[in-house]
Parts: sequence; structure tokens; C-alpha cells
Amino acid sequence: MAGAEGERWVGLATDFSEGSRAALRWAAANLLRAGDHLLLLHVIKEPDYEQSEAILWESTGSPLIPLSEFSDPIIAKKYGAKPDIETLDILNTTATQKEIMVVVKVLWGDPREKLCQVIHDTPLSCLVIGSRGLGKLKRVLLGSVSDYVVNNATCPVTVVKSSSTEG
Repeated sequence: MAGAEGERWVGLATDFSEGSRAALRWAAANLLRAGDHLLLLHVIKEPDYEQSEAILWESTGSPLIPLSEFSDPIIAKKYGAKPDIETLDILNTTATQKEIMVVVKVLWGDPREKLCQVIHDTPLSCLVIGSRGLGKLKRVLLGSVSDYVVNNATCPVTVVKSSSTEG
């Protein structure tokens, strides 16, 4: 994947929240450039084995899904994903304006472990992840995905804080 001359793979972790959209907007404005490949990583904590193909891909994650296919609600549902219209719109606009290729990989399990696994298995140039803005106590009790990934990833990680007051 990565490594070919001039080819850059940028990872973007998403849970389709406002924090993830803020990370996507930041990456589009500050990081992505023509010719890049954007790998959108979506981790589903608890797979619905009856409604998705999770059982087929649980250990490795889904195959790479082109954005044009993932934008189809029927295809997204096959993988148990529920992308929102706003995120898909930002992705499609960015892909066109920045001349980048966007692919999606759906994973199932603990987001901290699965993101680090995919970073290890896929030589990314970097990963961008949003922050939910948990307070110190919640972060200690629940664990922060972004904190874990920053400390365990094998590539540079940028954490983007959302400017909204969610959380």
C-alpha cells in the first residue's frame, strides 16, 4: 500500500460523530493533498451477526470499500455501518476537490486495539482521530481511544478536538 513513490496513505478514524467530522474537516483543510489515499477506519464495538457480514471479516476487518460503494446505504448496512449524510458529503466533496481516493475499512471489536492493529498491518503515513472531549474522570474510567492510539500506534497520530460543546 504505502511506500510507492509519491503515494501517501492517510488514516482517519471515525465513529460518525461531530468529533470525527471535525477531524475529517481538519485533515481536508490541513493535511490531504492531490494523489493521497484516505483510509477511513470505522470500528463497531458489538457486531450484529445477523444484519451484517461481521462474521466473515471479524478478525481482519472488511476488505477496502470504495467511497462510491460505501455511500450506498445498502452496502454500508451489509457491514453494519451507519454513516451519516454529512460525513459522506464531506468525504465526497473532499475526494473531488482534493483529487484523492477514499476507501473505507470496517472493523469489529475494541476500537483501541483494532485501530492499532490496522495501523500496524497497513503502513500509514499518519492517522487523524477526533477527540470526544471526555473529562479526566470519564477518561480514566472509560479509557480514551485517542489516548491509547497515540501511545501505541506505529505511525504519527494527530488528535483533533471538536469545537462543539458535546460530551
